[in-house]
Amino acid sequence: MAVDTTPAGLSPQTVPLGTGLPTREEMLVYYPAKFTWTQLKTFVNSGDLGLLKRDRTLQKRYEGWSQGIKEKYGSIVNYLLNYRLQWGQPDTLSVLRSSLDERPAQTATNGTTPSPDPKAPGKLPPLPANAPRYFRADIPPELLSITMNDWPYSVPPDVEHSLIWSRVPIFPPDLPPPAASPVSARLHQDGLWGFTGTASPPPSPSTLPECLPALADWGVTMEKLVRSPRGTEEEERAVKRYGEEIATFVKRRWSEREWETAWFVNPPRTDSD
Repeated sequence: MAVDTTPAGLSPQTVPLGTGLPTREEMLVYYPAKFTWTQLKTFVNSGDLGLLKRDRTLQKRYEGWSQGIKEKYGSIVNYLLNYRLQWGQPDTLSVLRSSLDERPAQTATNGTTPSPDPKAPGKLPPLPANAPRYFRADIPPELLSITMNDWPYSVPPDVEHSLIWSRVPIFPPDLPPPAASPVSARLHQDGLWGFTGTASPPPSPSTLPECLPALADWGVTMEKLVRSPRGTEEEERAVKRYGEEIATFVKRRWSEREWETAWFVNPPRTDSD
């Protein structure tokens, strides 16, 4: 069920409903959070990151917006590489600003910017000679673009949904193919996740059935989950090691004295939309 946290004074009468990138006010009025923070942490720790969902009505709005973006830029990838991602720079294009961001709030631009050829194939900038082979906690800022999610999952209004885009792979290049390693197969199917900023353990996956009613709109049942069974102790330690650099990076950017985070790396099987 939706969590009613709409501030007084915000209503359909005072907040116009647009069609492009949603504002914070629109999110509060028209797309109130379907999930609590505890439910979100349970979904992340369940082993199936596909449980993290965008409001279904907002998803339809996204699909309409993305069609226009594809017509202008040729593809979502071109839009990201030619316009949205600003490597090594603060996110100046976000409508949904972060509390880490001191800039003034922006107005929606919907991805429009002067360009001689917006449909030109997008390319990543060349990597410097000293670039790490894969993501490290001390990765140079110019290899990252940290943005707010313009189309966030259905999170409570006091929860920020940030994205970390990297010009280098998240996993080491020598990671074996999934068919050759149960750990690799698990990373490709399940991704990675972790929690920072709290002394309490995350919700146990065993509590997931209690949270499923919040996913009723998406028809999620225990039988539909896609997740790996628990591995051996050695495999569990190996999976955890693959997330250590990411966890350290998250702790440095989102200080544990001020932030509680649930971070995750989407597996290749999930839809990037």
